[in-house]
Amino acid sequence: MQGLLLEYLPILLFTAIAGGIGAALIAVPFLIAPQAPDSEKLSAYECGFNAFGDARMKFDVRFYLVSILFIIFDLEVAFLFPWAITLRATGAFAFWSMMVFLGVLTVGFIYEWKKGALEWE
Repeated sequence: MQGLLLEYLPILLFTAIAGGIGAALIAVPFLIAPQAPDSEKLSAYECGFNAFGDARMKFDVRFYLVSILFIIFDLEVAFLFPWAITLRATGAFAFWSMMVFLGVLTVGFIYEWKKGALEWE
C-alpha cells in the first residue's frame, strides 16, 4: 500500500508547489503595491466615454471599430496556429485554402487602411 502512495507523491508535490506559487502571486501585490488609487483609476471605463452622462449624446464610433478590427486579426492568428502545426499532414489543399483566407483578409486590411479606419485623430 505504501508503494502505491509513493507513486502519487510527485503529483502531491506538484500540487503543493503550484498552490504555493499561486498564493504568493496573489498575496505579494497586496503587500507591495500602493493602496491609494486616484479617482480616475476608480472610475468606470467601458466604452471610450464617460458612463455618467446623457444617454442621447453622440460618441465616437472609432473605439468600436478598432476593437472589432483587433478581434478580426486576433482570430486570424487563432486560425494560423493549428494550420501551421498540421500543414505537413493536410497537404497542398490546406495550404492554398489558407492562402485564399489570408488574401481576403489582406484585401480587407488594405481597404480599411485606404478608408482611414486605422487613423485615430
